[in-house]
Amino acid sequence: MGRHARKAIADAPYHIINRGNNRQAIFFCDDDYQFFLEALESAKDKYPCRVYSFALMANHIHLLLEPTEDSDNLAYLMKHISQRYGQYVNKYYKRSGTLWEGRFKSSPISLDRYLLACSRYIEMNPIRAGIVENPGDYKFSSYNAKTGKKKLTWLDHDPAYIALGKTDDARQTAYQRWFQESIPKAEWELIREAVKRNWAFGNSRFKEEMEKALERRFEVKKAGRKLKI
Repeated sequence: MGRHARKAIADAPYHIINRGNNRQAIFFCDDDYQFFLEALESAKDKYPCRVYSFALMANHIHLLLEPTEDSDNLAYLMKHISQRYGQYVNKYYKRSGTLWEGRFKSSPISLDRYLLACSRYIEMNPIRAGIVENPGDYKFSSYNAKTGKKKLTWLDHDPAYIALGKTDDARQTAYQRWFQESIPKAEWELIREAVKRNWAFGNSRFKEEMEKALERRFEVKKAGRKLKI
């Protein structure tokens, strides 16, 4: 983890990525994944953040988090779970040294269809990695909870997901259909680039608002790479 908390905005969702040091494995068995999720559940109450989506991969994690009450809660939560899980791994597997590669990557996401696109990117990670053929076949993502196949009482529903329908069944069905739609190649590239460089992911107006709020500039994308959402 970095020595200084990265500036964030309260009540704005963030796509978070953190990797194992030198891309080494961070999860070694099912119990490890479960320990991390329990740590995440505990941390979201201690440092108030909403958890909208997640995918835990063998050597990295994807989270979609929204800090509430205090913008610093995002950094505090990530520091807490990273340290707690790192200590668990070092103790259980009798190892030493840092588990994580360093400071986590973060990308603010607009509260609209861009948020759905980011959730899909996160929960499709196991498919892109060639681990499973369908997102529902992977145990350690939020997909099954959002499609009604699993209960996670601590998982939060984001505004874009809620807008998919008036009932749980309607939202779950619409969310499944969303995953079955053709996914533009540019969508994944833009999301990957945004989180890699800590840029905002959204329309031009949202990016401008984030630039002002975060007091930094995001590089303008080349023509022809706009995402249609």
